[in-house]
Amino acid sequence: MGIFAFVVLAGLSVQPAVSGEEVYNSRCASCHDQVSARIPSREALQKMSASRILRTLDFGLMMSIAYPMRREDREAVANFLGTPGDEAATPASAFCPADRPILSNSAGGSWNGWGPSLSNTRYQTAEGAGLTSEGIRRLKLKWALAFPGDVTAFAAPTVSRGTLFVGSASGVIQAVDAKTGCLYWTFQANGPVRAAPIVVPLTAGARGPTLLFGDQIGWFYSLDAQTGKLRWKRRVESHEATRLTATAAAENGMVFVPAASWEETRALDPQYPCCTFRGSITAIRIRDGSVVWKTYMVGVPRQTGITNVGTGRFGPSGAGIWSTPTVDRKRKILYVTTGDNYSLPATTTSDAVVAIDLKSGRIIWSQQTTLNDVYNSSCGNKGGSNCPPESGPDHDFGSSAMLVETSTGRELLVVGQKSGIVYALDPNQKGKVIWQTRVGRGSANGGVQWGMATDGQRVYAAVSDAVRLAGGGGPGPIGNASFDPAKGGGLTALYINDGTKAWFVPGQPCDPPRPGCSPAQPGALTALPGVVFSGSLNGHIRALATEDGKTIWDFDTVRSYTTVNGMQANGGSLDGAGPVVVDGMVFLNSGYPRFGGMPGNVLLAFGTDDQR
Repeated sequence: MGIFAFVVLAGLSVQPAVSGEEVYNSRCASCHDQVSARIPSREALQKMSASRILRTLDFGLMMSIAYPMRREDREAVANFLGTPGDEAATPASAFCPADRPILSNSAGGSWNGWGPSLSNTRYQTAEGAGLTSEGIRRLKLKWALAFPGDVTAFAAPTVSRGTLFVGSASGVIQAVDAKTGCLYWTFQANGPVRAAPIVVPLTAGARGPTLLFGDQIGWFYSLDAQTGKLRWKRRVESHEATRLTATAAAENGMVFVPAASWEETRALDPQYPCCTFRGSITAIRIRDGSVVWKTYMVGVPRQTGITNVGTGRFGPSGAGIWSTPTVDRKRKILYVTTGDNYSLPATTTSDAVVAIDLKSGRIIWSQQTTLNDVYNSSCGNKGGSNCPPESGPDHDFGSSAMLVETSTGRELLVVGQKSGIVYALDPNQKGKVIWQTRVGRGSANGGVQWGMATDGQRVYAAVSDAVRLAGGGGPGPIGNASFDPAKGGGLTALYINDGTKAWFVPGQPCDPPRPGCSPAQPGALTALPGVVFSGSLNGHIRALATEDGKTIWDFDTVRSYTTVNGMQANGGSLDGAGPVVVDGMVFLNSGYPRFGGMPGNVLLAFGTDDQR
C-alpha cells in the first residue's frame, strides 16, 4: 500500500490532566492580573462563559497569542476561568416556518462542498448558477446572517436542494433556507468548523441524506442533513495539533478526509519538541464511520538531535493537506496537494501533488515543485531555536489541484502555489510539468493561497502578495495590520493550453486607506460562463468579465448589517472560501483577521429583484 500507507483503527493516547490554574499563571497572569483599560482583568474573565473564552483563544481576539498553546491548555484555562453555559440562544423568530421544509427544492442547482464538481475547478454552469452577466450587474443584498460572538467568518458554505449549510469559528453548524436566511437547525461541534460540509445521498440504514464535515481540532462528523442529529463522529488523527481545514471529498460510499496541523505554530515555543505531525488522508465508510485506509505523507518521526536550549528535535514531519482532494473517476485516483515540512529531514512529498489509488490508498506518484522547503513559525522569529538550519521559503500548497479537460481534449492537473507560480501537470505522465507561469511575487503569505478557477478555456489565478509597512501592526492582538494600501493582489487569466497570459488586472487600492486594509486577493475564486468572482482583504467582492477582466459588479462588504437572526454583524476582509453561486444567488462570508486583515462575522446573500 505504499511506503507511508497502512490501515489503522482510531485510538487516542491518554494524557495527564492539565491544570488550568497553572496555564493561567504561566501564560496569562502577567497581562490579566495587571490593571489596564485595554486588557480584561481576571475578575472580568471569570464573569464570561468558558465557551466564549475558548472561542476567543481559538479564533478570536487572542488567537495570535494562543497559537503556540496546545488545545488541552486552552480548554483547561477556559474552564478554570469561565462559567458553564454559553451566550443567549438563537431567537425562535430566526427559525423557518413549518410550511418551508428543508431540502425541498429538488429542481435547483447545487454547490456541494468546495465546488459544484469533484474536479475542484470551482466552475458553476449557467444552469446551476441561474445568473447571467446582466443579472450579476443587478445583484443586491437579500439577507445577512450573523455569527454571534465571532470575529472571523471563515467557514465555506455548501448549498443543496435550496438549503445552505455552513459552519463557524464557534463550532456551530447551521442549516439555512437559501432564499430567506431562516434557520432549520443548528449543531454544536467540538471545535471550530472552517471546512465546507458535503451532502451525500441516502445511504444504507439511513433515513435521509447525510452531512459530512470536519472541525479544527481533528473530529469528523456525520449528521442527518434533514434534522441535524449526529449519526457518528470520529477523531481522524491522534496528534493533538490536528486541524481539519479542508473540505472532504466523497465517492462510492467513502469519504476522503485530509488532515493538516497547528503544529507549525507550536514551534514558536522553544520548549516544544518540534515536530511530529504527519499530513494524511483517511478513507472512511460513510455508512458507519469505519476506517478503510489511511495514507501518511511522510514517514514515522524520530529524534534527530536537540536544539540550542536542549529541546529534542524530531522529523520528518509536516506535509499537511490543507485543500480538498480531487477525484479522478476515470483513472480511479485521488489527487492531493501538500504543505511544507516542519522539520528535517526534508521529504519528496512536501510541496507536492500526490496521486493516490482510490481503493487501496497506495501512493502512485508524486510531483514536487519546491525542494527542501522545511519551515515552521519559529523561523519568522529571527531564527527561533526550533527553526531548522537553512529554512525553506514556506511555499506550500493551500489550494486544490483542478482536473480539467482543455479545448484540445487533453486533461491537465492545474495547481497554484504560494510561490506565485501556476503549474499544469500531465496526469498520464506521473505529473510531468507541461507548463508553468508566474502570476505573483510569492511569499510565506503570498502567491496563490486558497484556490483558482477555470472554465476550460482560461485559468484564473488571484494572488495575495500583501505588503506590510515597516514598523506596521495596529492596536490589538489581531487584525488592523499596517498594510501598504496600494500594493498587493492582482488577478491573472492564463490560456489553459500553454499557460500564456490572456490579461491581468491589478489589486484594487484601499479607498480610503485604513488599518487591516490591503489590495491582496488571497481568497478562492469562483467562475461561471463569462464571469469570475474575486474577493480582497479590502472587503470588496468583484465580478469581472472573463474576456477582458473588466469589472461588471463591485460590492464593499465592510459595513454593519441587520441580520435575519437578530444578532450584531459587521463585514471585514475577504479571505479563505470564495463566493458560492447557485440558483440565482451569491453567498459570501465577510471577516478575516488571521493575518492582520479586518475582522467580521457575517454571511451575505445576494440576488436580483426578479427572483421568486
